[in-house]
Amino acid sequence: MSAALSPPVSGSSPPEEAFRITGLVKRYGKKTVLDGLDWVGTSGGVIGLIGRNGAGKTTLLRALLGLSPIDAGEIRILGAEIGRHGGTILHRIGYVPQTFDLFPWMRVRDYLGFTAAFYERWDGDLVERLLEEWRLPRRDKIATLSQGQRQMLAIVRALAPDPDLLVLDEPVASLDPAARREFLVTLAPLVRRPGKTVILSTHIVRDLERLEASLAILRDGRIVFRLPRGDHAGRLALAVVRGTNGLRLPSDLPGVLAVRSLGDETRIVYTADRERDLAEAIATAVGARGNAPEFRPIDLEDLFVALA
Repeated sequence: MSAALSPPVSGSSPPEEAFRITGLVKRYGKKTVLDGLDWVGTSGGVIGLIGRNGAGKTTLLRALLGLSPIDAGEIRILGAEIGRHGGTILHRIGYVPQTFDLFPWMRVRDYLGFTAAFYERWDGDLVERLLEEWRLPRRDKIATLSQGQRQMLAIVRALAPDPDLLVLDEPVASLDPAARREFLVTLAPLVRRPGKTVILSTHIVRDLERLEASLAILRDGRIVFRLPRGDHAGRLALAVVRGTNGLRLPSDLPGVLAVRSLGDETRIVYTADRERDLAEAIATAVGARGNAPEFRPIDLEDLFVALA
């Protein structure tokens, strides 16, 4: 089961779109990685993209930015169709890939100076502040930096143009806990400014909670679940039934978003307002000798395990 929960419709005008993906298909040989994917992101805030290893998150982000050719579909980013904007919107986009291995012969300061020439809104003061706070050696060659330092440099390069859309593909995977916290502290105020949108692909779901991110889960080549910013705590809950060996519930049970069996345990994600209906359905399914379900609040890690 999968679903998309959307915020209530108000009388105000619809929010501006940061990007729109329609019918996206991406294949590698005979393998279809993205299968008719649709995804719309509104302007403002952080959008967390999560999915299991191999789900196609990096492929999706590269396709979104026009870095990987697609087999079918349409992609619009900041109002322009990708591939037809003539580079006019590139200065409004920041991107941090999973690994950063470009220009190894250049020194850090020279690389940033070279990159600044391509952007209209390069913030030199921010660059200097981040280099100082993150202790990045200006005179060292990129090849001599650690993987974590190269990742931090990629983040500096992505933040400096003051992008309207910032795409981060596992940006903290190579960072130690202290550096990761510094990154989140730096990122939080930047993304809260009006019109700034961040897509953050990560397996560290606690970071998404700290940034009050909305959520998109990629599975089977499509976005199978979306949840608005900060909405999971009040609207969703988790039921855990043990000793079930695969609990079978009616497929059309109202309020149930996902059912996943893990060993002898069944986890059910549901909308909190349907708890009584779910309890009755579980009681019917397990019978009088079955274990009583445990109902509890849900966090993003529970949601990831159940839905991804």
